[in-house]
Amino acid sequence: MRRRPLARRLLSAAVLGAALVVFLFPVVWMLLTSFKTNAEFFSYPPVLIPKSFALTNYLNAMRMPPDGRGGIQGVRDSLIVSLSSMAVSVLVGAPAAYSFARFRPGGEHLSFWVLSTRMFPPVASALPLFLVFRFLHLLDTYWALIAANTIFNLPFVIWLLKGFFEDLPVELEEAAVIDGTTVFGAFRRVALPLVAPGVVVTALFSFIFTWNEFMFALLFTRSDVRTLTIIVPSLVGGHEILWGQIAAVGVVAIIPNVVLALLLQRFLVRGLTLGAVKG
Repeated sequence: MRRRPLARRLLSAAVLGAALVVFLFPVVWMLLTSFKTNAEFFSYPPVLIPKSFALTNYLNAMRMPPDGRGGIQGVRDSLIVSLSSMAVSVLVGAPAAYSFARFRPGGEHLSFWVLSTRMFPPVASALPLFLVFRFLHLLDTYWALIAANTIFNLPFVIWLLKGFFEDLPVELEEAAVIDGTTVFGAFRRVALPLVAPGVVVTALFSFIFTWNEFMFALLFTRSDVRTLTIIVPSLVGGHEILWGQIAAVGVVAIIPNVVLALLLQRFLVRGLTLGAVKG
């Protein structure tokens, strides 16, 4: 009887270890590739670990022509667009989600209509948005990318937070209203702090969606605004592919997501399990 649980644990550990190796190998390969030289890219058999861990590829990627900013501009612009879109989506989506959870304006039809905008393929709205931004002289600006990403992040934020608010006992807010606060006061002082882990999870997902977005950044920007997702294709030329710089930009691109996930790990665990168990 004791051998069976031990065998199951060993089998589970082996399966999880194999899955971890499969999923982490591309990331490790990209990290090691960012330190390789040009000769090591095309050597046979392939070189896994570079002979020296020089930062040449990172330095070249950060100061690419034509303006010498390259990856530095990409990191700056990606942070500005992602943080701004995340902030607007959460600030607007939290009150909207609370109203859908508590007052149900328009019944389920209005809330489903909000969700349907998330189902809408972004490529179908690319041309109309391009024409609108061109008319408003917003092409190649932060405002165009922030608005476009917020349009598609907002339905996700509303529906995710709506589920968190619905899991809260409404009696807590009713007690606060009886004590003299307003409905908005009950939302701000009672409901919002209780779903703070859920808000953190929603904000992180919104940041990741915007940080990794490519199509809008390709269509609505030129030279003044260039996110990291636009920097990578520019490293693929007709006669040469800068593998080292591509890997370096890729490593830089995943750092903010990993850092945020580690810093907010406590909130992530609570947010993802919020409402999972009801008593």
